[in-house]
Amino acid sequence: MSMPAEFHEIAKRVNNWGRWGSDDEIGTLNLITDEVVREAAATVRTGRRVPLALPLREDGVQTGMIPGRVNPLHAMVQINQELFGPGTVACSDDAVTMGLQAATHWDALTHVSHSGKIYNGRPATTVTAHGGAEFSGIDKPRHIVSRGILLDVARALGKDRLDGGHAVTPEDLEAAEELAGTKVRAGDIVLVRTGQIQVYLAGDKHSYAFPSPGLSVRTPEWFHARDVAAVANDTLTFEIFPPEIEDLWLPVHALDLVEMGMLQGQNWNLEELSTACGELRCHTFLLSAMPEPFVGATGTPVAPVAIL
Repeated sequence: MSMPAEFHEIAKRVNNWGRWGSDDEIGTLNLITDEVVREAAATVRTGRRVPLALPLREDGVQTGMIPGRVNPLHAMVQINQELFGPGTVACSDDAVTMGLQAATHWDALTHVSHSGKIYNGRPATTVTAHGGAEFSGIDKPRHIVSRGILLDVARALGKDRLDGGHAVTPEDLEAAEELAGTKVRAGDIVLVRTGQIQVYLAGDKHSYAFPSPGLSVRTPEWFHARDVAAVANDTLTFEIFPPEIEDLWLPVHALDLVEMGMLQGQNWNLEELSTACGELRCHTFLLSAMPEPFVGATGTPVAPVAIL
């Protein structure tokens, strides 16, 4: 089934292909300039650090819905082994098998394609079984540090957690901006809190996955207008699931990643951050969210930290 006309109209309005040159591979991360980072550092007031990642564990968020995306499988490959002979220092080592998008993660710009294309108009066929992503792999953005802003949509709408069928709209984002008392600006990394992660933390990962609140197909234009560098939220699917437009699956992924060239993050735990921002009455902070540089990968685990 081809994408509907409505999708293509939005795609034209948010398209960034060629904006940073035909060779560009990092999209809206170009908006995180040295000046943006200097201003982000100035937001630190208390030094309070809030971790935003879920623990990497075998009974993690994945349910088997997405083939091959397995929760982390941890194994000890040596335990107190005296490698250099009896009486020498003994070593223990581990190994992990996991889907790179299994837990708290960034999606690379190559995570999805549509109409045979990835970001900047390159062919989707440049992602291969043996080489992974030839262009725009998750190793290309070498550092992701900027001003973070929490748009606490759930709190702004007077709820602890949004209902499963709630599509987060531009109007919702603006209500959260008002709650935050500041405006999203160019180069920001926006964190959208729905409260959905509470369902997983309570032990029900199936209900966490489905049905889920998430971003509406109308939100990419809002992020594009404000020159946002990246967006992450506290859900499994990022966008509302099931989709708001019948049989149009993952349109927000396609608009954000392919058309706009904007990184997405999922399964971020924003609960402690919501509390901290409320206590300090400040919803902006220095955010460090470094990607693990897996060469050619279409996503990566990340352990973000907000510094308030």
